[in-house]
Amino acid sequence: MVNDAYMGKKQFDVKFDGKIYYGCCEMCKERIPKDATVRMAIDPYSHKQVDKAVAVIAVTGNNGEVSYFENKGNYANYVKKQ
Repeated sequence: MVNDAYMGKKQFDVKFDGKIYYGCCEMCKERIPKDATVRMAIDPYSHKQVDKAVAVIAVTGNNGEVSYFENKGNYANYVKKQ
């Protein structure tokens, strides 16, 4: 979640504020609870801020970049526009 990229390996849970985020390294364990900017993203369809812990996550780039959507409908509409 911190890198906004598909990591290609199993992630581990980082619990914060009653939610589960995903990390790949020790830095994530420390940064996710401390830095709100890595817990949030902008839905590329609605342009609204979304919490990564509850977002629909999808690979949207050619190099493994991921995007975070408010819901499945926004993701489906985003795909239609591409």
